[in-house]
Amino acid sequence: MDINGKFAITISREVGTGGRTVGRKLAEKLGVRYCDKDLIKKLKEMFGLNEAEIERIKGQKKNWLGDLFSRISPEFGSEMFIPKGVEYPADVTSEEIFNYESQILASLAEESSCVIAGRSGFFVLKDHPNKFDVFIHASKANRIARVMRRQEVSEKEAEEIIAYVDKARDNYIQRYASTNRYDLRNYDLVLNMDYLNEDEAVDVILKAINAK
Repeated sequence: MDINGKFAITISREVGTGGRTVGRKLAEKLGVRYCDKDLIKKLKEMFGLNEAEIERIKGQKKNWLGDLFSRISPEFGSEMFIPKGVEYPADVTSEEIFNYESQILASLAEESSCVIAGRSGFFVLKDHPNKFDVFIHASKANRIARVMRRQEVSEKEAEEIIAYVDKARDNYIQRYASTNRYDLRNYDLVLNMDYLNEDEAVDVILKAINAK
């Protein structure tokens, strides 16, 4: 990958690994746009849903609305909880979210160099001429500990958050990318955060990019 030209770096990650922070720090070091919250903001504006609702819809295999109501529970922690009494637009589907999300990613990558957190970037931008794909994972124990610390939840709640998000992301990738997100052939680099802190991970990524 040529960092002197317009490029895109995608950061796919398991929840509780610090992958989002790694992406932000990487973007800062490279002096390029970090595409994360701005993507979520555009999706919110388009569909009138909050982040938790969007992630839930994306993770459903079918009949997302019924499953959505059946899964609402405060035990998933503040970021995963949807208050009762919220109106849900029944015409929003995971396919619509994927299509709009893909358009946004393509547009951002076309505008300027960027680092993209999640959002199936490795697949959506598969034809980008100057791209580098990273996958970040960690042991279940370390993921649980991080979620407990960051979201201020119990160990049981952290385990449930991880299980739910993992399943949702697996469903989404399988459905629209027709691949398993744990298939290492999808990435140029895979990092285990059990042995790295966030700054070290950024340094490894930069070295790998330069080597490529």
